[in-house]
Amino acid sequence: MQFVVLSGPSGSGKTTIVERLLERSPVRLVKAVSATTRPPRKNEIDGRNYYFLTPEEFAERKQRGDFLECAEVHGNGNWYGTLKSEVERARKLGGWALLEIDVQGALQIMQSYPGALTIFLRTSSEAEYERRLRGRGTDADEVIERRLANARSELKRAPEYRYQVINDDLDRAVAEIVNIISSWRR
Repeated sequence: MQFVVLSGPSGSGKTTIVERLLERSPVRLVKAVSATTRPPRKNEIDGRNYYFLTPEEFAERKQRGDFLECAEVHGNGNWYGTLKSEVERARKLGGWALLEIDVQGALQIMQSYPGALTIFLRTSSEAEYERRLRGRGTDADEVIERRLANARSELKRAPEYRYQVINDDLDRAVAEIVNIISSWRR
């Protein structure tokens, strides 16, 4: 099973990095679509942005063992997870699944698949997370504070990943991950 796990705190730039990696990777990467119990946001499409499942559907699929990893994220009652079928979909398309997931999910994968390629994306400072989160203009202060608290605890887990990449320069960070994937492929 070939896949790349990319995770890091909110505000580390995962989504932007993923978009660039899909274009520049030396291996065909297929973004794994995560499943969630949270309601869709405006302009989100089921099956493209997420698989939007009811809490009951999610629990049933979890019970059946359909998830590679899953967890309740940000303490708000919403569950997120990666379906095993997403890794299979990537394989059928001739590529590796790219999992953009939270630290809880990545730790589950490390336990089940100790040989997995895991990359922790971070910024150069905690102040940078706060600047980026506030710059989005999408979250209330209490949400930002909770995400910053989560970031502090997630940063403590960074040494458990195979690689850590600092995203203080987007092009350099993408090039570094491309090099990691190239050497991993060999």
